[in-house]
Amino acid sequence: MKVLNIEGMSCSHCVQAVKKAISSVPGVKSVEVSLEKKQAYLDTDGEVDPDLIKKAVEEEGYKVVR
Repeated sequence: MKVLNIEGMSCSHCVQAVKKAISSVPGVKSVEVSLEKKQAYLDTDGEVDPDLIKKAVEEEGYKVVR
């Protein structure tokens, strides 16, 4: 399981947008997003390009923080 820190989320709509964005990346099997912790937890089919995940999140207006 990979954990990503996400900046910019403030409501359940944000959570759904981030979840949908990450889910659209090839190789991602499942995603859970915590508004309280400002984190996304994802399971993948193996190696997923982290830049694709970052790009998908940023296209929705949020930021992946390392």
